[in-house]
Amino acid sequence: MTSATWNRPLPAGKTDDDGASGSSLDVISLGRRVRHLRKAKGMTLDDLGAAVGTVASQLSLLENGKREPKLGMLQSLAKALDVSIDQLLGSEPPSRRAALEIELERAQRGPLYQSLGLPKVRISSRLPLDVLESLVGLQSELERRLNEQVATPEEARRANGELRVMMRERNNYFPEYEQAAQKVLDSVGHTNGPLSQHVIADIAAHLGFSLHHVSDLPHSTRSVTDLKNKRIYLTQSQRSEHDPRSVLLQALGHYVLDHQTPSSYGEFLSQRVATNYFAAALLLPEKATVEFLQRAKTAKEIAVEDIRDAFAVSYETAAHRFTNLATEHLGIRTHFQKVHESGIVYKAYENDGVTFPSDHTGAIEGQPICRYWTSREVFSVPDKFSAYNQYTDTPAGTFWCTARTERSSGGLFSLSIGVPYAHVKWFRGRDTTERSKSRCPDPDCCRTPPAELASEWSGMAWPSARAHSHLLAALPPGAFPGVDETEVYSFLQAHAGD
Repeated sequence: MTSATWNRPLPAGKTDDDGASGSSLDVISLGRRVRHLRKAKGMTLDDLGAAVGTVASQLSLLENGKREPKLGMLQSLAKALDVSIDQLLGSEPPSRRAALEIELERAQRGPLYQSLGLPKVRISSRLPLDVLESLVGLQSELERRLNEQVATPEEARRANGELRVMMRERNNYFPEYEQAAQKVLDSVGHTNGPLSQHVIADIAAHLGFSLHHVSDLPHSTRSVTDLKNKRIYLTQSQRSEHDPRSVLLQALGHYVLDHQTPSSYGEFLSQRVATNYFAAALLLPEKATVEFLQRAKTAKEIAVEDIRDAFAVSYETAAHRFTNLATEHLGIRTHFQKVHESGIVYKAYENDGVTFPSDHTGAIEGQPICRYWTSREVFSVPDKFSAYNQYTDTPAGTFWCTARTERSSGGLFSLSIGVPYAHVKWFRGRDTTERSKSRCPDPDCCRTPPAELASEWSGMAWPSARAHSHLLAALPPGAFPGVDETEVYSFLQAHAGD
């Protein structure tokens, strides 16, 4: 790291009071860490100022995240506080309180809080911890509710339905994306083992991109690619729910697959499927993954958690990748579900004849899954560490499914893979004694209340529904739905001189 990194001017229109938001240095975290270390040594601002050769007012600005120090000041601070530069710039907040202060300060500087027109809360040691907890919790919940997508407008539902039909016709296998991924892996000499961050950085460099981790990534994005200067911007945050490897590989996928600005919502969805597939094909290369699955099939021990562990990916990524390769290479037809704890389908795929609930457009997102299916039953299982396996007899036949639950900011979800009874012999967990019966789509299965309950309570209950106003909203405008293009362009302009 050169001194130029610390001495460069702020972007046009920015001041020190903006917290050096145009910089890649996380000044808010740095300031809270300096304050914590200073107080731990029993030093006042005047004491520390005398030790590093500056005045207390300047240190106060630094501790409040409103001034970015030069390299010489960082070295003096590290020496005075008896820590290394790396410790001073560490990514982990020094305490729970510091973490809350950092999160609240970032929130108050963000566009969402500013749009509310509320006065800023002065963050100091006198602010009670429970108040900090409440303010941060309120901000987090507000953001979650604004970002939540419970239902999809009709245009998106139709486009998604058409896309699912195409995926089913191709058995969710796309050789063109497999070949593109393998070509990239060959270019950096990666042959086996999990794909490390180091190898991924080599891939980015081979494709001509430099990587930049920033603290001010636009809120509506996971990454931003500057095609003019061949840069990819990623967040510094450690709190992301998404595998940072996948986020970067998806960004590179748009470039490798030569995507152009989408002209319709259907094209936008298709591009997203393509980049997700491309990223998975890099993390779990076709040849190595198929060999792994074939060995497991021979041993009659196929298990999604084994795929997850062998390639160091998430359970959801492993399950998706299984659907890519199971039919093409193993002759196994299958289905996948991601279901919210409320019973609503968020994602699903099938080519094995299972009957998912759907609306008149063929869309299944937002539809309730039968409460007797594995993807619903798993929520009531006490053991959250082991896979839950179950046979379900349905009008379409008997299916065996394996499922797990995972929590995210949107709540608790189940992730399940299922196969027809004829294919269960290849899977670990086939010896389960758990079994249920579903008569869905017959409404008397689980949608219509039992006659005894209906007789007792019909007309005597008035529930308050969780209605969401955005159910009535149109699709977000723009080529990239939900993305604030002005925010993105302003971000790129601010970082163009970095």
